[in-house]
This record gives sequence, C-alpha cells and structure tokens, in this order.
Amino acid sequence: MSQPEMQPDGPPPDRAGAGKNGGHGARDLAGRTFPLGDWAEPAERLDELYRWVEQGALRTAAWYLADRVWKRRAARALRAGAALGALCGGLLPLLDLTGVAGAGGRGLAPWGYLALLVAVGCAGADRYFGLTSGWIRDVATAQAVQRRLQVLQFDWASESVREVLGPAEGTASEAAERCLGVLRRFTDDVTELVRAETADWMVEFRSGPAPLGLQSAGVAGAAGRATEAAPQGRFPLPPGAARPNMPRQRPPEPR
Repeated sequence: MSQPEMQPDGPPPDRAGAGKNGGHGARDLAGRTFPLGDWAEPAERLDELYRWVEQGALRTAAWYLADRVWKRRAARALRAGAALGALCGGLLPLLDLTGVAGAGGRGLAPWGYLALLVAVGCAGADRYFGLTSGWIRDVATAQAVQRRLQVLQFDWASESVREVLGPAEGTASEAAERCLGVLRRFTDDVTELVRAETADWMVEFRSGPAPLGLQSAGVAGAAGRATEAAPQGRFPLPPGAARPNMPRQRPPEPR
C-alpha cells in the first residue's frame, strides 16, 4: 500500500496553538474524541490519525511545561527565602554577641531566631506543597514525551519510505495494521508516562491521610484476594507449624 502522503509535510495545525494554550490557565489532560471517518481512503485516514496522535503528545508536553512555570517560580522564591533566613539567622546573633554593630546593634539575636524560623517555614512549605519536586517531575515528563514523539516521527517516516520505495511486504491491510500498531504503542507509552508521573506525585504525599487510606485499602484488598485464592485444607494448620510428613507405605508384594 503506497502511502506517500502519510508523512506530514508541515507542522500540524494545532502545533502553534499548543504553546499558546499552554499558559497557566491550560486545560487539564482530559480525554479526546477519537477521529472516526470513512476508511475508503486508508492513507488519508492514517495521516489524519497520525496528526491526531501527534497533536495529543504535543498538548501533553505543553501542559507539563506550562505547569512547571509557576511551580519553579514559587520554589525558587521559597528556597531563596530559606537561604536568606538561614543567613540572617546565623549572622544577627553573632553581631549581637560581638557588638560589632555598636550600641544600636544590641537586641539583634531575637530577630536572628525569627529569621531562622522563617527559613524553616520556607523550606517546609516547599517540601509540603512539593514545588521543587513538582516542577522537576514536569520537566522530566515533558522531555520524556518529546523523546518518545521523536521516535514515533522516525518510525512513521520509516514505514512510509518502506511502503513507497521498498518492496511491499504483505497485503495492504497488513501495512495498515503495522501503521496502526506504531500509533497504538506510542499512545500507550505516553499514557504510561503520565500515569507514572501521577503515581510519583501520589507517593510523595503518602504521609497524608488520603494516600494512607488508599494504600491500606489496596493492601487489605490484595491480602483478601490472596486469602481467597490460597487453597485451604480441611484442618488449617496453626501459624508457624510445619506440615507433618506422612510415612510412605510399601506396595503389597505379589503372591
């Protein structure tokens, strides 16, 4: 099946809009309607499906890059406040102790302790709200999606060149199934990247009440399923007791 038009000649229509919509008010990563149409022209339908998949990946990467902007700014502000508070907390008591600041510098030690308290508060806020780790996860996920998108683009170009220049392998339906398989694997990989980032975000707050409840519920459910799946004997053994070995009987001797 010749597919010269399967490789897009230019950027998809929504590529420019992905960066514009990727501001602080970007929409959440919700599902999208699958493009349905007439498959009488398989090459055109595959080209449309490729553009749909590519735009979805670009939208996902743009969402993570937009989400990391405000997290990075807030994290840097809190870390700068923590560093400045720690510096003032260590410097002001020394000035008060040595008297370098003169008579007007007396009574600076309490302000130093307050600066230390502010530094601890800034570090704790960054840790509690997950700002630094959050924007690092956003950058890592966006880069992973972009790398996987580059692999898809080269795989798609390879499929197109093989169908146009090389000898056709199999029937037209098999070629279409190979192209659909490339798109399906890419979509699964992007979904797995998003799921892994969400799982990391949940693990970061595992000390909270909700994750602990989910974790205990999952453990209890797994234990219940394991108990139901385990075969129970007629007389259950006490914990720690070994199963007795039955003596082997000799077969009867032939007469």
